Amino acid sequence: QIQLVESGGGLVQAGGSLTLSCVASGRIFRIDDMSWFRQAPGKQRELVATITATDKTNYTDSAKGRFTISRDDAKKTLWLQMNSLKPEDTAVYFCNAAMHTAKRPFSYDYWGQGTQVTVSS
Repeated sequence: QIQLVESGGGLVQAGGSLTLSCVASGRIFRIDDMSWFRQAPGKQRELVATITATDKTNYTDSAKGRFTISRDDAKKTLWLQMNSLKPEDTAVYFCNAAMHTAKRPFSYDYWGQGTQVTVSS
């Protein structure tokens, strides 16, 4: 069974930092793009940052300069370092990975269950 499990969310004051982690498990042959998305209450899920298999990164404007996405394929782990957090960063953060697996030997999007990040003012 393929799983993506996020951790590291929590409650933090404005200006603080958090690091989210996402670990993939199961019979995974290859990991392509990995991303972090977030969804605030009453809003649509939005892309925060993406990192390709060659470590090229892309950030939404609100994340540029404050967030850093990174990955370690040997550990099948994705991170999101978040600094200078703002109340508007409050959301459930989801890990997403395009992976080739034993069950689906082609690029297929997998999602984690999400981790709550709450930033108080």
